[in-house]
Amino acid sequence: MEFNRDIQNFIDEYVRAISENSAAIFAGAGLSIPAGAVNWKDLLRMHAKRLGLDVDRESDLVALAQYIYNDSDTRTPLTELINDFFSKKGKITRNHHFIVNLPIETVWTTNYDKFIEQAFIESGKTPDVKKRVTDLSSIKSNRDAVVYKMHGDVELAQEAILIKDDYEMYDTKNQMFSIALKGDLVSKTFLFIGFSFEDPNLEHILSKIRILVDGHTRTHYCFIKRVIESECDSAEEFQYHKIKQELKCADLKRYSIKPLLIDDYDEITEILEMISERYNRRNILISGSAESFQEFEIKGLTAQDFIHELSKDLSQCGFKIATGFGLGVGSGVINGVLERMSEENSRNMDNYLIMRPFPQYAKEGEDLQALWYSYRENLLQECGIAIFIFGNKTDPKKGIIHATGVEKEFEIALKNNVKVIPIGVTGYASKLLFKRLMEDYEKFYPDFPHIKDNFIKLNEEGIEYKELISNIIKIVTSIRGGE
Repeated sequence: MEFNRDIQNFIDEYVRAISENSAAIFAGAGLSIPAGAVNWKDLLRMHAKRLGLDVDRESDLVALAQYIYNDSDTRTPLTELINDFFSKKGKITRNHHFIVNLPIETVWTTNYDKFIEQAFIESGKTPDVKKRVTDLSSIKSNRDAVVYKMHGDVELAQEAILIKDDYEMYDTKNQMFSIALKGDLVSKTFLFIGFSFEDPNLEHILSKIRILVDGHTRTHYCFIKRVIESECDSAEEFQYHKIKQELKCADLKRYSIKPLLIDDYDEITEILEMISERYNRRNILISGSAESFQEFEIKGLTAQDFIHELSKDLSQCGFKIATGFGLGVGSGVINGVLERMSEENSRNMDNYLIMRPFPQYAKEGEDLQALWYSYRENLLQECGIAIFIFGNKTDPKKGIIHATGVEKEFEIALKNNVKVIPIGVTGYASKLLFKRLMEDYEKFYPDFPHIKDNFIKLNEEGIEYKELISNIIKIVTSIRGGE
């Protein structure tokens, strides 16, 4: 899908923030509703009717919740609503999965449900959930992200922030949440997702932001569904809502929030998918195995030194390199990246390398080939680009043959929208994969016609190694974007 300039610029900025560990998510009800949660109007509908009110005619739903409380002089009816409607199990959405699979370590939410936590757990990550002020003083070991549930949790329904009294007393009873939010608003780039102009929490959150940051903040972003004439009852209604939306979008600037207008909520999923792909394109898998280097015809270096130099140069361009320790290839990849780290006097290997050695045997009852396939899939899900080199192994009867593992990784890469770059001049399976790609280049790279000549160089026999690596660098930096 083609995105407009505002959304393209947002994607660039947010990917940059993720890579700098300064991205955050602020999730509203709209993120959870597709998973099975209810919206505020449906939550309060029955009790509003008992008061003689039509919830569809009400705009201040926090005030409506207060009326329900006032009518019974107890929180019990509202507590029961939260227990009844937010304890139900639902299905984690694609939007949840995109969010938790990105290295975003800070998530704020006004939702009472547990979908965000469940999504982290399903992805094999550990969320440190802060449901009340006392949780802020403890740190969960080996946590992957902190989830701040600033309005409470279904398990603590009696303490949930819901009525006007709660909002008015929030900074008195929950001051530490406000302090933590202020720090994040100043230091991180937030994406507000799942909020609408009808969300009763939005105005309270926005006013809190303005008070907290006092103009000292980054630019934040939110999705707003554009008013569409075909969805309105009349031309007059369309014009009214269009003007109102324009005024509200302009007003968001007071809070350093830039609205991103979309025509359909499905676009949010497509945008998150693009963010995920663009971020992962900073990670490159070097796939390959080599019992033999006989077909290697690159000038200026031995085969293993070429692997070393390629890995080092890619690392110097800001890419994180992934390896599955392929025979004859993995050690060269690691040594190249380690040399770059040594030159920078850096010791944090996690910033430079993703290492996933394959298991060499399966437990009883397991299929080793199935286990390897799972490892390949998991590894490629962390990468946006895969470079294929060599690709051969020894068969006891046939001698040197093409490595089926490299070919499988190519297929898995395509399945996961990973950009594939076979270096044909290294021979073996990679040469066959290169020919396959070039026979249908426009299908593989419809958005990159300008780097086709660089691809052609990847199969030029006798090419000098510096020229080859230079062409590879031009390809991967173009795919990564912004260069």
